[in-house]
Amino acid sequence: MPEIKQSGPIKTIAKRCRKCYACVRTCPTKAIGIRKDCAVVLNDRCIGCGKCLQVCSQGAKVIADAIEETQKHLRQSLPTIAVLGCSYPAFFYDTEPGQMAAALRKLGFIDVLEGAAGVELIAPKYRHLLGSSDNQTLISSHCPTIVDLIELHYPQLLKNLVPVVSPMIAIGRYIKSCHKEPVRVVYISSCIGGKFEVKASEVAGAIDTVLTYKELKLMLENNRIDPRRLEPEAFNGNNTLNGRSFSIAGGPFHIFGIGHDGLDPQFISTVGEEASIELIRDIAAQRIAPRYVDVRFCKGGCIGGPGRTNRLTAFSKRNLIIDYRQRQIPYQASEKYTGGSGCLHLGRGFSDRQVALKRPGDDALARILHESEKFTHSDELNCGSCGYRTCREHAVAVYQGLAEIGMCHPFSQKRLEEDRSRLERKYDLARRALDQSYGNGAIIGDDLRTQEILKLIQQVGPTPTSVLIRGESGTGKELTARAIHQASLCAENPLVTVNCTALSDSLLESELFGHKKGSFTGAHSDKKGLFEAADGGTIFLDEIGDITPKVQAELLRVLDSGEIKPVGSHKSIRVNVRIIAATNKSLEEGIDKGWFREDLFYRINVFSIHLPPLRERLEALPKLVENFLNQAALRLNKTIHRIDESAQNALACYHWPGNIRELQNVIERAAVLSPDQVIHLEQLPVIFAEKLRIADGKKAATIGQNLRMQCDRQRELVERNLLQHYLEQTAGNVTAAARLADIPRRTFYRMLERHNLDPGTMRQC
Repeated sequence: MPEIKQSGPIKTIAKRCRKCYACVRTCPTKAIGIRKDCAVVLNDRCIGCGKCLQVCSQGAKVIADAIEETQKHLRQSLPTIAVLGCSYPAFFYDTEPGQMAAALRKLGFIDVLEGAAGVELIAPKYRHLLGSSDNQTLISSHCPTIVDLIELHYPQLLKNLVPVVSPMIAIGRYIKSCHKEPVRVVYISSCIGGKFEVKASEVAGAIDTVLTYKELKLMLENNRIDPRRLEPEAFNGNNTLNGRSFSIAGGPFHIFGIGHDGLDPQFISTVGEEASIELIRDIAAQRIAPRYVDVRFCKGGCIGGPGRTNRLTAFSKRNLIIDYRQRQIPYQASEKYTGGSGCLHLGRGFSDRQVALKRPGDDALARILHESEKFTHSDELNCGSCGYRTCREHAVAVYQGLAEIGMCHPFSQKRLEEDRSRLERKYDLARRALDQSYGNGAIIGDDLRTQEILKLIQQVGPTPTSVLIRGESGTGKELTARAIHQASLCAENPLVTVNCTALSDSLLESELFGHKKGSFTGAHSDKKGLFEAADGGTIFLDEIGDITPKVQAELLRVLDSGEIKPVGSHKSIRVNVRIIAATNKSLEEGIDKGWFREDLFYRINVFSIHLPPLRERLEALPKLVENFLNQAALRLNKTIHRIDESAQNALACYHWPGNIRELQNVIERAAVLSPDQVIHLEQLPVIFAEKLRIADGKKAATIGQNLRMQCDRQRELVERNLLQHYLEQTAGNVTAAARLADIPRRTFYRMLERHNLDPGTMRQC
């Protein structure tokens, strides 16, 4: 059920509202308050004209449903009577009046009366007031929207309102006075304002429910009643020929005995929003002082109410009313509706219900304008997109809590452009950081093993097949998964990476499948799982061999059914996700020992790629070193051209237990230590020099070098290492290093020159 805001006759369905401000633009009294999630009707300012209902394209504004309340009345033992408003022939124009009476009785109403009877009840009161000698301007009070407009916004005109109830209230009081036992009265018309009127304390109890023509039509359809197929039946009450023209412009003049040619400024009849408000303003400003004004807010009069159900023009509807006025309608003779109107109380009072809103001072107004980046008059575009005529009116509404700064379209557009520019910069930075972490996403190497892996990626990439990537830590399993995703048909959709080792059993299940609020301690709100976030893309499960049997079972269910079930939820969510898994463990051994499910293994091992360790493809080492050297130079903002031959040879002598990840870290460390544009052996960890020395020693022995040459070579290496050691101990201070070595300083310098060692390098280390 959509969330409904406000409790008045006009309600807002929050989820439908798009905050387009169409209701603000059309509301004549600006009785719309902008809240965080929607635009709501402010009951203390609303006059019930229904304009917001007509312009809301999303159907977010709805009338409080009176159908259920009416049906409740009809189900109860208390008799319920229907009154058809004066304008009904203009809306049910394809139905005979007698057929409407039959349809209403078929719904369960015991009696059906015409609302025009209420007009004839109040007509003598109007004639009496118009014939009095008092020269005060009289404003008709039979339009509830006009009454609310004056009570809420022009209270200085309260004394001018005719102190007589509307025809709806008059007929309601008359019906209840004619029945000795309690009855319920349902009034049916096009007027939304009537729903507001019946709640006023001055007229409470006369009418129990106001039903619009649209609601009546829906009730008939729900009960499968077609009035056009029914035999006509007579109305209750008395013939009301004179009151039937009340709903059209000029009709009340005829009924109240006002005859003039339209040129008499003492008597004015007007209909429609714009003309009505202009007339009220002129009277309030004392620019005009007519004897009597008959004013109704809806276009065309009561035949133009917002509860209408057809698309006939006001002129067509007017002709229908005139034609209906001259028709003879059958009435049932009934003693209960004869007489009784002489002692009927038809007077009413009016009250000042204006809510005074505080006006901002000049400083407060300027501050609000500045917040929306309006610093000069030229910045105030007065475009009206916010719903207010001018930027200053909007600023006043913001101060009064009726509007928001963000309603200003130029301001919001500028902010959106700034946000977009900022997001684009952040995206570029993120892409650059990602490129620095993973290079350009390409797998480096021209050796045979690397080329075989690239061929497998190109073969499996465009398919939806699950892939299992196997290899030691640091061999590039995540890089391979990214390459597979980029080669797939869903490359534009997300690739979500999950490190299965870093999360506990319960957390991993929540991360993968999501959870509902309150499903476990700390679940303060609903959370979308990574499978749902990766819908349409790829999910990479790194180190899948570390997940527990419980999560393995859930993962198997996802692979089998394509559905996930959030923790604490009984509802499954369908997802379309490709799975790429990786492991550095022997899953076959896990199957034998019982810590990995065999059925899951066969589901993820549809296509397997084995990444060899770096020590088995040293032919790719030069390309990898060049790539990581370029990345390190870019990240460190240093110019490093190459790595010298001895350092390159030393890298080839190492066994690389950490594989490619270790190589990347070694190159970055050497780039940090390099004092020039070349990486030397000295910038590599000591173990590389030892490995190179051992390799050189083995090589020397194989080519038949004599013992003395090998001893000299070993002595030079030992001497060089000792010199480096003393310099490192003294931070490159030659004098202190010579003292520590217990040799003359000049001798120490000669030894440094012989071994091509720079003390300055040791200071930087």
